[in-house]
Amino acid sequence: MQISRFNGPVLSLFRIVTSLLFLCHGLASMFGVFGGNHGTGQALAFGVWPGWWAALIQVVCGGLVLAGFLTRVNAILASGSMAYAYFMVHLPQDFMPLRNGGEPAALFCWSFLIIAVLGPGPWAVDTLLQRRRDDSADARPIHVPAHAEGT
Repeated sequence: MQISRFNGPVLSLFRIVTSLLFLCHGLASMFGVFGGNHGTGQALAFGVWPGWWAALIQVVCGGLVLAGFLTRVNAILASGSMAYAYFMVHLPQDFMPLRNGGEPAALFCWSFLIIAVLGPGPWAVDTLLQRRRDDSADARPIHVPAHAEGT
């Protein structure tokens, strides 16, 4: 059995699970669902910096990465937002993620960086669109310039 045949599907599942968790975290903060922001049952007030804006990135980028649409760009934005969260919010409290509460930010940061580098996998809108572009390029007739016909 050749285990490498699972690389694509596992990459897609990694992207799907990671972005779904990220999306749920954003929805909790923005709308107070799933226990609300930090388990308070409440949503963040509209426009509050940086929490509400981080939640907006989590919802938008999480949803788009979940679908696999513009995956690399959205994964970079998600990764960067989590790097910001770690360095600006968690690191000043303590160096160690176990003590500063920054484990989720660090894990999301590195997970989205992996997705940005490796791509969305086979189960993604980006992959479907690329296949369609490739198929339409293959179906185009080859154009031979008129001056080359006699040579």
